[in-house]
Amino acid sequence: MNPSALPGQPHAEDPFHAGERELQARAGVRERLAEIGRRVIRDHMPDQHRELFGKLPFLVAGSLDEAGRPWASLLAGAPGFVTTPDARTLRVGALPQPDDPLARQLAVGQPLGLLGIELPTRRRNRVNGRVRALDAGGITVAVEQSFGNCAQYIQARSPLPRAAPPREAPARVEREGARLGERARALVAGADTLFIATAAAGGADVSHRGGRPGFVRVDERGGRTVLTLPDFRGNHFFNTLGNIALHPRAGLSFVDFERGDLLLLTGRAQIVWDGPEVQACAGALRLLRVEVEQGLWLASALPWAWSAPEPAPQLQATGTWEAPHRS
Repeated sequence: MNPSALPGQPHAEDPFHAGERELQARAGVRERLAEIGRRVIRDHMPDQHRELFGKLPFLVAGSLDEAGRPWASLLAGAPGFVTTPDARTLRVGALPQPDDPLARQLAVGQPLGLLGIELPTRRRNRVNGRVRALDAGGITVAVEQSFGNCAQYIQARSPLPRAAPPREAPARVEREGARLGERARALVAGADTLFIATAAAGGADVSHRGGRPGFVRVDERGGRTVLTLPDFRGNHFFNTLGNIALHPRAGLSFVDFERGDLLLLTGRAQIVWDGPEVQACAGALRLLRVEVEQGLWLASALPWAWSAPEPAPQLQATGTWEAPHRS
């Protein structure tokens, strides 16, 4: 449906905060985005977004810990575990694992960024809001912003059932420090998909990034692991980078699609605007660099395996890093 035909913000003010506006101006799209944003960023979920959320087997959640560090977590359940009682309320019928940072951050009034992404069809929609209620069965979120994202850079995959660990044997949790272990580095270096959480202006947000396997570069610098990923052409909203401009931190989540394991990382973030590094990765307009501070490996956190990926067509115009960089 043509976005201009959909109801948008019920008020006249610009929905973008100062960091997003700054980056839009730098990219030369500020005036155009000011008008588009009022049409496509809503204070409620349109019916097609509600329909998508109801079909999903997992939901990505972005939150902030007590130190102001973002984390990107995944909540999973049988399709139908996410419901929308009305256009301004989203209900998640699941809770994070006890060791997931999201479990410590959940409280009424806390901001949450949510991403619904249907990998087989490459559909994705975003909801940003605040926790309205918590109970033993899940989380109720009051919607403050709702908007769609395009299907670019999403690798299509379909969920396949796999044997879940016994109920009395919860997922194994291993902690990662500022220097990632070999298994974590291997997962990141071979990833074609990640989820990134950021925060600014009192809210939280989470988004998707995709590329050819190897699009995330893994370096070791001063005893820390540093991850560098290209920022490809997108919708020019600059939600993620605009947040980082104001609050230079990010949380990254990587999925082992064969085993259902999750790697959750958080660290300091910076934007690399130009120079030889940007030119070294085909398709990159700029780079995002994250210096890891800590992380968690959650084994068997997702109850499925996934089919082999069908690469997004946009990847034909993108590249990877030719060799690791160490300093």
